[in-house]
Amino acid sequence: MDGNGRWAGKRALKRFLGHQKGAESVQFVVETASRINLPWLTLYAFSLENNLRRPKSEVSFLMKLLKSYLVGNVKRMNDNNVRMAYIGRTHDLPQEVQDTMQWASEATAKNTGTTLTLALNYGARSEIVDAVRSLLTDLTTEAHTRGCSVDDLLGAGALESLDESSIARALYTAHMPDPDLVIRTSGEQRISNFLLWQIAYSEIFVTDRLWPDFNGLHLLEAINAYQHRERRFGGLGESFTDEDLNNLEPAEEVAAEIKDHLIPKSDAKTESKSEAKPDVVLTRR
Repeated sequence: MDGNGRWAGKRALKRFLGHQKGAESVQFVVETASRINLPWLTLYAFSLENNLRRPKSEVSFLMKLLKSYLVGNVKRMNDNNVRMAYIGRTHDLPQEVQDTMQWASEATAKNTGTTLTLALNYGARSEIVDAVRSLLTDLTTEAHTRGCSVDDLLGAGALESLDESSIARALYTAHMPDPDLVIRTSGEQRISNFLLWQIAYSEIFVTDRLWPDFNGLHLLEAINAYQHRERRFGGLGESFTDEDLNNLEPAEEVAAEIKDHLIPKSDAKTESKSEAKPDVVLTRR
């Protein structure tokens, strides 16, 4: 949900108007998701970094907007069979906002269509930290219950039993499937600390469209693009067969054929005499 401020800036409007327009886009997208029976939709509404680094006046407005959105749209969610859920450190949000979130969740709990999950005061790194803390707390509790030390449990196989599924069960999203598709608005080419664990094999769709201009039609465009991709999860595509391996040229022959095109003759002699140089590493500043 990126680009609210820029949308307002391009129109010489105040930022809060961009956030209001973005809230309207949420409902358009949610209703479209419901109509096509999309089971899960997660919106990155308010990050942990937003809470820490945005002006207090803007954060306060966003909290009021969230509360207003929930109060004003619960009926529409029920009409569209949408269920509300949340992930993030929501316990750090203002109490009145938490109360409204709880009310909206309970009011839509019996719906069986799309589950709309709002990521609020959310950061993927903090989620992983919280998961590790939870695992350590459980381990300490178990040691206390058994009357032994944590070292005893680790020695008895607790460490070996820790695997990816153990961590996944401790994440905020333990009750949810991993995302198939991540849609990034406003043309940004980064993940921005969103579901880092869960999107390991998600497809990514980037659009230059700012979030307030994003609607249900654009959601369908993104899904259509996703449906034309081949997901391999680290394996080979369905069109790949063993015959392909038999027809491949040896790597040494391919390298010899293209060497002259990749390395100028003047540099080839120098390269053969000099030692290999370390790779250049680019860093973000």
